[in-house]
Amino acid sequence: MLRFGILSTAKIGRELVVPAIQDAENCVVTAIASRDLARARQMADRFSVPHAFGSYEEMLASDTIDAVYIPLPTSQHVEWTIKAADAGKHVLCEKPIALKADEIDSLIVARDRNKVLVTEAYMVTYAPVWRKVRSLLADGAIGRLRHIQGAFTYFNRDAGNMRNIPSLGGGGLPDIGVYPTISTRFVTGREPLRIQAVTERDPEFGTDIYSSVKADFGDFEMSFYISTQMANRQVMVFHGTEGFIEVKSPFNADRYGAEELELTNRSHTESQIFRFPDSRQYKREAEAFASAALGEGAEVVSLESSKLNQKVIDAIYRASEKDGWEPV
Repeated sequence: MLRFGILSTAKIGRELVVPAIQDAENCVVTAIASRDLARARQMADRFSVPHAFGSYEEMLASDTIDAVYIPLPTSQHVEWTIKAADAGKHVLCEKPIALKADEIDSLIVARDRNKVLVTEAYMVTYAPVWRKVRSLLADGAIGRLRHIQGAFTYFNRDAGNMRNIPSLGGGGLPDIGVYPTISTRFVTGREPLRIQAVTERDPEFGTDIYSSVKADFGDFEMSFYISTQMANRQVMVFHGTEGFIEVKSPFNADRYGAEELELTNRSHTESQIFRFPDSRQYKREAEAFASAALGEGAEVVSLESSKLNQKVIDAIYRASEKDGWEPV
């Protein structure tokens, strides 16, 4: 069993990741850390976790854990990932693991120096719906892939929310723009060559709240939009010469609709629906991470892949400042 320590009492940990780890077959939460010991103890009691720490450093120095999950504000991910790795702990860090692609180089160095596993928490890459999309594309189910369309939007104008605070790494692209990018790269195995983009910022917050993106992958194109101030929507469509695949709730399984995909043929005379009613993608993420950390060879998101994904986000920002294509 891989023993996890949770570095902070953040909402995503409380509501999604800690319950998933506790439900997993090969890992368990043994410690919670917070800068407020009472909050750490409260969360530890809620999940029957034996150890609570009043500082992150104290937990990292403890022999009660083998790995850490980091759901801190984005601006602190690089710092605490390196500190955890230097403490000899495996690291599962929330996305985005960094705000610039070149920042990930220091994480790769820390990973290799300490011989630990460090990976970005892209739960979608462990979801069976995305594994199915990947296999359908590989099998030629839609013929030649020509175009991918995507959207991910929600509405949040809470000035106190970290997503609306630039100094904490807020903004739509770091929060949700990474999802159409990682999912496309995951299922196609391809990298975009160049980007066109338009981005709008909130005049009060200064964070990016809307982006419309076109990406050239050579053999196919991807277009998507994301927003933190539009009505909730998620969709991804893979359109080929012989049919198309529509993923109905691609990123937040069962929260924006059923976790399913529909495969439709070219003439619309036949379709197949694949449903995944018990995906539990966070549980699968925890189990894959634990398996990889224990040396069992599970597929996880490498830091090298994370750097390639962040290079796309960096290129979107650059492309938004110009008229025309920006190389990735």
